[in-house]
Amino acid sequence: MLDGLRLALKTLTVIPVRGPRALDRRTAGRAMELAPLVGLLLGLTAATVLYGFRQVSDARELLPSVLAITTLVLISRGMHLAGLANLVDGLGSLRDPERTRAAMKAPYLGPMGGVVLVLVLLTQVTALATCVQEGRGTASVLLAVVVGRLAVTGACRDTRPATPEGLGALVAGTVRRGVTSGWVLLVAVGFTAYATVDKDTDGGDPEHVVRTLLAVALGLGAARLLRQHATRRVGGLTGDVLGGLSETATTVCLVVLASAL
Repeated sequence: MLDGLRLALKTLTVIPVRGPRALDRRTAGRAMELAPLVGLLLGLTAATVLYGFRQVSDARELLPSVLAITTLVLISRGMHLAGLANLVDGLGSLRDPERTRAAMKAPYLGPMGGVVLVLVLLTQVTALATCVQEGRGTASVLLAVVVGRLAVTGACRDTRPATPEGLGALVAGTVRRGVTSGWVLLVAVGFTAYATVDKDTDGGDPEHVVRTLLAVALGLGAARLLRQHATRRVGGLTGDVLGGLSETATTVCLVVLASAL
């Protein structure tokens, strides 16, 4: 488990940790099972930046939100965003799995990938700024990042790799039965409990409770639909597919949290 945590931190963040003693599928599976925990660490960092900058500046919503999302990009090395862009370029090529993977590996960013990258970042910043305006910014960015990494855990449960090499081959089918469900239950219960605590009301915020549950369900649901389509088109699981799933779940979660019920 310690090796799995080291691998998860080394793979999903810029934290300079020593790698695992042995890199095998079992260690990779433990790393993917711990991805939501790493997401909690990333989310706490972004939430701290968001809250801290609002306390020391006159900026209201937009600039703190930009800095929080920028922090996420930097501490995750932009890996998930790059994976999303590559995946979109591959899917947009409308080719067979082999040539789709070739398009994803191209050394340049295609027009579709570039446009989606910009739109996703704009959506995340705008949604987070709306959440900040409504007084739930830190909790929202924390939940969205955790859900994004939980989508990675779920994708490694019952998928097959697209190729015999790469990250997909190392992690596909390695997550143990029940782990994803356990994480979903823990995240849903934990953040719902937090949503019931409201300093301005005696009974909490019922709408925020519903919004939280919807954000978890729709974020993971969108990632699952994309996973089914992407693995069929790509031929299986790859690192880029995992990155695309993470950003999709994060973005959808933020949009739901920013929405009015």
